[in-house]
Amino acid sequence: VHSLLIYNLFIEHAVQLGLGCRLATKFHKKGTQVFQAVYRMIIAVFALLTAHPAWADWYEASSDHFVIYADDKERDIQRFAQELESYHSAMDSLTGRSAGKPSPSNRVVIYVVGGQRDIRELAGGKSRTIAGFYIPRAGGSRAFVQEIRHQEGYPHFSTIVLLHEYAHHFLTSSSRVPMPRWLGEGAAEFFAAATFNDDGSLMIGRAAQHRAGELVRADPVHVRELLDPELYKQQKSGRYDAFYGKSWMLYHYLTFSKEREGQLAQYQLNMVDGMGSLAAGEAAFGNLDALERELKSYLRGQFMTFVINREKLAIGTVTLRKLPPGEAEIMPLVIRSQRGVNAEEAADILAEARTIATRHPQDPGVLAALAEAEFDAGNDAEAISAADRALSLDPANKNALIQKGYALFRQAPKADDRAAAFAAAMRPFEALNALENDHPLPLIYYFRSYAERGAVPPENARAALARAAELAPFDLGLQLTTAMMLITERKHSEARFFLAPIAASPHGGRAAEKARQLLDLLAQTPDGERLDVGRLKEDGKAEEPTGAGS
Repeated sequence: VHSLLIYNLFIEHAVQLGLGCRLATKFHKKGTQVFQAVYRMIIAVFALLTAHPAWADWYEASSDHFVIYADDKERDIQRFAQELESYHSAMDSLTGRSAGKPSPSNRVVIYVVGGQRDIRELAGGKSRTIAGFYIPRAGGSRAFVQEIRHQEGYPHFSTIVLLHEYAHHFLTSSSRVPMPRWLGEGAAEFFAAATFNDDGSLMIGRAAQHRAGELVRADPVHVRELLDPELYKQQKSGRYDAFYGKSWMLYHYLTFSKEREGQLAQYQLNMVDGMGSLAAGEAAFGNLDALERELKSYLRGQFMTFVINREKLAIGTVTLRKLPPGEAEIMPLVIRSQRGVNAEEAADILAEARTIATRHPQDPGVLAALAEAEFDAGNDAEAISAADRALSLDPANKNALIQKGYALFRQAPKADDRAAAFAAAMRPFEALNALENDHPLPLIYYFRSYAERGAVPPENARAALARAAELAPFDLGLQLTTAMMLITERKHSEARFFLAPIAASPHGGRAAEKARQLLDLLAQTPDGERLDVGRLKEDGKAEEPTGAGS
């Protein structure tokens, strides 16, 4: 089949070059002899097509807020990183709040993995329409996107998905104010409808063309349903509805409407003061039926947008590094590992990682990736050995330190002297802390080194966990753990501070449900009193926290 395909392509190009007639004449005259010659030519062409290495030229682009890995042209990767930094700067300016410059390991790492089929396979094949996805983790936030696409005008949908998810990341990182689902999704859609102009300027808040179809054809969603999640659940038919599009339209309208200037901010202030979403909306927006009529009229009109000039955008420096051959070869396995694997996938990755490591025994990046693959496959001793080999070549290899720490922590509960084992497990994280003071993992594992052996964490360990949660507000599991720690200390007011954003998170899943239940119980429990966590309900239908990305 491959030979016939290449033969057809050869004939097509031969015709284009004016050679098709002569080739056809020779073929008829000499029959098999000419076919054999053509076949040898086909084999030669096929050999040229397949004679490149199994890996391409991979680059790492590093900037203040992002790290990008892609097998693409240097100039395209450089431009992509600059555009993302300009997007961050625009959000910083338009929202009036800064998330601050993150520590290196708290930047969002973006893997450019190929086409939609590659994304779908990486995501587990659950959705045929998925265009990219994002996983928020302390010290390891990851985004997986399709190939870099620069196009004039409205962005490609894969770019919109990345901008949407980064908007969530930015908004969560820059404020602890709870955002109901409509507000979080409406804001993310608003900022994601962006265009990067050739002169370096940026348009934000364009009409969300990718939501036009649902606003016209999908099941309608009333503004009251946006503000009242319970009503929305009751009215939801099970068919595709206009929730995302309507959330975008309400956010866009409240942002640009002169008549309703300040109402969106007042709505959020009402919620900070303890009002529910519906009551906060009625107090800020007035008659919701009137607002609904205004939105219908707004949809038929012209839309304003923000245009931010290049000189107003802080982009900073983008540093490009070409990955050495070993790192480039193992990068597809790193991407799969970073996505998260089950036992079968871990075994497959490990077999390939071991093979690559035999070809690159002096590459610390390869050995650190091998350590990760060994750990994922449950091989703690082998993970520690591979990490040690990586660290002997590069003592500052952070992933090697992390994987060694993970493996030692998994071994520690089985040790005869658990206190000594957990102290030893902390040493890689202590080395990591020395390299990067605000890396959240050493802080988290310092707390865990006490909690996992049944010891009461001392004050500095509890402060370390709270600091990690402050550094990574987008990690909902970490926020929930910190809240539970504060509840055990009967510091319920402080616990509410961590629980409120989780409860309102649009992608909170089980964590959001648990946070809502805890907030209800905390409302009945003053500081200093014990909270009966046994009153929490189990919800087996809730989903795990995840990024939307589809």
